[in-house]
Amino acid sequence: MDTNRTRVAYFSMEIALEPEIPTYSGGLGVLAGDMLRSAADLDVPMVAVTLAHRHGYFDQILDESGHQSEAPEPWDPSQHADLLGPSVEIPLEGRQVRIRAWRYTIVGHKDRTIPVFLLDTDWPENTEWDRSLTDSLYGGDEHYRLCQEVVLGIGGIRLLRELGYSELATFHMNEGHAALLTLQLLEEKLGHPRLSEATEADIREVRTKCVFTTHTPVPAGHDQFPRDLVEQVLGHDRLGILDATHCCPQSVLNMTFLALRFSHYINGVAMHHGAVSHDMFPEYPIRAITNGVHAETWTSPEFHALYDRHMPEWHRDNLYLRYAIGIARDEIQAAHQAAKLRLFQQVGTRAGVTLDPNVFTIGFARRATAYKRFDLLFSDPERLRKITEDVGPVQILYGGMAHPKDEAGKEQIRRVYEFAAKLRSPKLKIVYLEDYRLPWAKLLTAGVDLWLNTPLRPQEASGTSGMKAALNGVPSLSILDGWWIEGCLEGITGWAIGQDGEVREATAGEAESLYEKLAAITALFYQRHDDYTHVMRGAIALNGSFFNTQRMLAQYVENAYVPA
Repeated sequence: MDTNRTRVAYFSMEIALEPEIPTYSGGLGVLAGDMLRSAADLDVPMVAVTLAHRHGYFDQILDESGHQSEAPEPWDPSQHADLLGPSVEIPLEGRQVRIRAWRYTIVGHKDRTIPVFLLDTDWPENTEWDRSLTDSLYGGDEHYRLCQEVVLGIGGIRLLRELGYSELATFHMNEGHAALLTLQLLEEKLGHPRLSEATEADIREVRTKCVFTTHTPVPAGHDQFPRDLVEQVLGHDRLGILDATHCCPQSVLNMTFLALRFSHYINGVAMHHGAVSHDMFPEYPIRAITNGVHAETWTSPEFHALYDRHMPEWHRDNLYLRYAIGIARDEIQAAHQAAKLRLFQQVGTRAGVTLDPNVFTIGFARRATAYKRFDLLFSDPERLRKITEDVGPVQILYGGMAHPKDEAGKEQIRRVYEFAAKLRSPKLKIVYLEDYRLPWAKLLTAGVDLWLNTPLRPQEASGTSGMKAALNGVPSLSILDGWWIEGCLEGITGWAIGQDGEVREATAGEAESLYEKLAAITALFYQRHDDYTHVMRGAIALNGSFFNTQRMLAQYVENAYVPA
């Protein structure tokens, strides 16, 4: 790629590049990978920066009771990326740490490419501890995490400059992990490292170059570091500019405040999330660009072939998926049933469980954490059992990994196992899929009959799994939060749990709505399957055609990547 042509640098702590490269933990990284794939397809002049994460995230191991343990997931960058010769040094706690990078190339339509640089500190020049800084994704303590964020933000800018990227106009921070890049840009503007000499005009100039996307509506989800630790790692001078720009309230560096303070364009990842974020930070003009998914990546082979027959332009322009509304229902059914059989074959092979392809099957998979409420479906176990007895049998496939330190998330997994054992019957089968990653996600979002999502409002910033399902004709049953507020047309693209509104509903009311809707949806599946297929078709035409990264990236280009 011509470095002088490249205009946008995209920074993300995690990026899902391919299944064999475990440099992601969940939705944030998958979104980043999907966005960059669309950038390659559309020939958007971008470059991306992340860390190598040589030890990966982790392999999930579940015992017979659903207790999660973790094992390292090491990978060899030399098998997937090219080591670059240039290196840079960054100051860290008064010493110099050397950084090199691996280049992974994303190839899009017509062989257009996007380079992704994976920063790596595992070199002999560094101390043993410094060599480990780019090993573990979201691992270690506050000290380790802050040093990682220095490598990503400050080291990332320096490495790009060393590689010849001198004409970059926009620096896009995907969450606050990379916010320290703003200090490096400020240092470049001044021409020296004495940031305490920066003026408001200097800060304004840096702000014109920066874009910040926030992904969490929960205050606890924003990275924060004690002021003393920040001074230890960054030095007194850099701490001074953080104090002067009010990024250290209550003696804590809030990375979100830093990104907000230095960005000219700030957005949430769904319409509702933008409003929630603005309520959290009312002094900043926070907009919204709703997330999407890379349509070609997440469309199953069966639906790929179907779309190719009816609207071959869909690869180049995802809006052509709108015309899926004219595809015959029996063709939709046939493609879906083939994807379902492929999923069930893998469940049999990898989980040792036999499923019936004629039985109504629900999918529920996401990061395992408390607010996702894996167990809302089991609020009244007898009510669930009664649906299967009165209406028809049901199979439920769960998946998701809890962060090693998230005990509440691990408890969510154990509860699914508990209820799977209690409720097991000839008409109800519940299976938890171990180590839910990209391969399982592609199978599950395409092969189930209904996608279920039950987050605690308003904590779902966007969510993207239901978008992947929609591309494969799988409708959603979901709480009205995140993207589903925009995507739900009742009985046309899927169904809503509870009522839309600003007031959070009681869990009991949401559970009641869930059971009522589930009974009606199950009856529709078994008794009026053509009508059910009509909803499947609506999910493709209305949601698949809009909730994709082609549309999302176009909005960033038109709204965020323009000069301030």
